[in-house]
Amino acid sequence: MSYLETTHNVYKEAALTPDIGLCCTTNPVWELPGLKIPKIMQEMNYGCGSTVHARDLTNNPKMLYVGVGGGMELLQFSYFNRQKGGVIGLDVVDEMLEASRKNFMEAEQMNPWFKSEFVDLLKGDAMNLPVKDNSIDVAAQNCLFNIFKSDDLKKAISEMYRVLKPHGKLVMSDPTCEQPMNDELRNDERLRALCLSGSLSIVEYVKALTDAGFGTIEIRARKPYRILDPKNYPTSEIIYIESIEVAAIKDPMPADGPCVFTGKAAIYYGNEDYFDDGAGHVLLKNQPLAICDKTAEKLQLSSNNDIFISKSTYHYDGGGCC
Repeated sequence: MSYLETTHNVYKEAALTPDIGLCCTTNPVWELPGLKIPKIMQEMNYGCGSTVHARDLTNNPKMLYVGVGGGMELLQFSYFNRQKGGVIGLDVVDEMLEASRKNFMEAEQMNPWFKSEFVDLLKGDAMNLPVKDNSIDVAAQNCLFNIFKSDDLKKAISEMYRVLKPHGKLVMSDPTCEQPMNDELRNDERLRALCLSGSLSIVEYVKALTDAGFGTIEIRARKPYRILDPKNYPTSEIIYIESIEVAAIKDPMPADGPCVFTGKAAIYYGNEDYFDDGAGHVLLKNQPLAICDKTAEKLQLSSNNDIFISKSTYHYDGGGCC
């Protein structure tokens, strides 16, 4: 049995019998005016964070969500696009698609504004999306890509890049791990399916996105997720797994490499009112400016010593310059 077949079976079981502990999201349930989420959707929220951010969802964006779970994030996305087929939900597991359909019927009873026709549920593979090129404004996946092995991950990211419109966003939440894992953990198909042993480091995760062509990467959150301990897993040390929330934007790739925002800021505290590096970065005195890692490195190498560069917070809310 391949690791993808194991994954299919794990989520077939989770669709037929909701498994509340399958993933441990640290995010509270969204509370928006008029939005009520059925309990069953919360129980089937098989993710490690959130991919729903209001700032991404203005002007009725066409959305794609891969790996539907119980439909909770699809319902949340529909809140921002109340049109027939405004959101596409894709999954390879028939039972998960059917569970989502039932959950949407309950959501209709609880939310007068919501209609199941807002979400177009399709059976499909993340590595061969049944979606046209350049047709999606916002694509999302939650705790799915970390399951894939290297070649399959490249295919899945490439497919997301293909279907996004120019400047479209791929919004993701995935477990990451900065410690090395032994081969027994890495090759355990069930642990991979459970979103544990496939976790990449943040640097590897970002590189997979920029290798696909995404010119801008935003790391929006970094949170504690799970522990693999020697008592319960084949490891001689405690392994700490975090979850990150990331947006990869289909911007053109800059000549000097991608812009990766990890929550750094620059503060100019010199004698002038502002500092202009001549490359498009103007720092007003004592006004923090969000900057990408590439710009942070260049400013640190500049001749001006009156600039403070903060460390990465791994929390980025937008703004600033690159």
